[in-house]
Amino acid sequence: MNEKTQSQTQQAIIYCRVSSKAQEEEGNGLKSQETRCREYAASKGYAVAAVFPDTFTGGGDFMQRPGMVALFSFLDAQPETSFVVIFDDLKRFARDTRFHLDLREAFRKRRASIECLNFKFDDTPEGEFIETIMAAQGALERKQNGRQVAQKMKARMQNGYWVHNAPIGYRYKTVKGHGKLLVRDEPMATLITDALEGFASGRFQTQAEVTRFLAKHPDFPRNRYGDVKLQKAIKVITQPLYAGYICSETYGLNWVKGQHDALISMATYERVQDRRKAASLAPARKNIGDDFALRGFVCCADCGNPYRSSWAKGKKKHYAYYLCQTKGCASYGKSIPRDTLEKDFGEIVKSLQPSKSVLKLARDMFRHAWEARLSQSKDTLISAKRQLADIEDQIDKLLERILDATNGRVIAAYEEKIAQLEKSKASMVDHLAQQGSKHQSFDALLEHALRFLANPWKLWESGDITLRRMVLRLAFADRFEYHRIEGARTPQIALPFKALRRISVGEFVSGAAGGT
Repeated sequence: MNEKTQSQTQQAIIYCRVSSKAQEEEGNGLKSQETRCREYAASKGYAVAAVFPDTFTGGGDFMQRPGMVALFSFLDAQPETSFVVIFDDLKRFARDTRFHLDLREAFRKRRASIECLNFKFDDTPEGEFIETIMAAQGALERKQNGRQVAQKMKARMQNGYWVHNAPIGYRYKTVKGHGKLLVRDEPMATLITDALEGFASGRFQTQAEVTRFLAKHPDFPRNRYGDVKLQKAIKVITQPLYAGYICSETYGLNWVKGQHDALISMATYERVQDRRKAASLAPARKNIGDDFALRGFVCCADCGNPYRSSWAKGKKKHYAYYLCQTKGCASYGKSIPRDTLEKDFGEIVKSLQPSKSVLKLARDMFRHAWEARLSQSKDTLISAKRQLADIEDQIDKLLERILDATNGRVIAAYEEKIAQLEKSKASMVDHLAQQGSKHQSFDALLEHALRFLANPWKLWESGDITLRRMVLRLAFADRFEYHRIEGARTPQIALPFKALRRISVGEFVSGAAGGT
């Protein structure tokens, strides 16, 4: 009797769906839907055979929903059983008219009927008409909601608030009067600043070096293989948010001043972009130059091409060498021990150190130039304000032309020009902000530079690869040549050290003349 009663009991399947993970814990979450559907099944005398949940957006193809795919597989595995599929609400079924009808047909083929807690399905022509209208209404509501959300997001971004995922170096924080606002996320914020300023100043010559710098930090985000790829660094390098501005192709926004604090200045951002366009893309291999500070900087004196570097395996240990690999060169294949070459170069660095009297004179000259520059800042500020007003006037005129234009290409050209002007405006606003800010003292700003000029050998002697490369870029104007037998040729030193040498010669001549 019990077996007969069980065989006659209608078997039911419950399908629940929410549009996001956050909704799972809300009042209309998966558990609440399942509870209501079970109560409905009990009132009808149905036996619930299975429950299939989904956390998936209402739009799109129903076959993409994992829970729905599992439900169909469950039905296909038991073709002899007729099931009732229960939904909490018609919107949980499908919110697109075409997919709604396709889904209905898919259940018909599997001999499964559909029941909903707040809508009665009717297979009559009138019932199908009403059902289609209801499905169309759901699709309209979804699209209207999507449009409203997009409008709100665009309006918030126009007001200077980022609405997408926080980039590396920022996190969201609820701030009174702002809502969710991007704030610095340490230590990543400082790391991003160091990377961008390092690339702008030339401390990092290529994007590959920026990649390696970021990868050295253990907390920097990595892919599933534990690597930091070049593309990740390029996203950091090209992100206007770090300069304090918002750009969005999705919402057609260009260089909107953000409410968040910038990690770098607009001037630094522009230098980064200029260097990125000029620099070649070097592969981000882990072993390129990490053991050879002069790789890419020292050249063969016979052919003028940069030396290569490599490790050679000996009987008991490995040996580091620089060597020329230019075919036809007299030094082709001839190696130079790394320690020998870098020691000779260290002597050149040591010779750059000026005397104390020369350094004192240079400090006085820098201070005089600093004071002269400050006196010109007022005129510079007035000129910048005039340029900003001119840019804003050009933007207004172009916007008026767009309203009158009917040709798509002309409108696109106007929009591109406006985007360029908006970027120039952002750069000018940033420049004005820096000019208007409180000036730091001469000693605070030039202390590190003067320390470097006083003793570049100290940085080279440290042996740190990053510091040694910084010495190369700050102390020398070009690559230098080295002959495997004759040694180093006279290098071209950078302007500050060249000026100090001229001061030194002048001081010596003056002193000699005074002595006679």
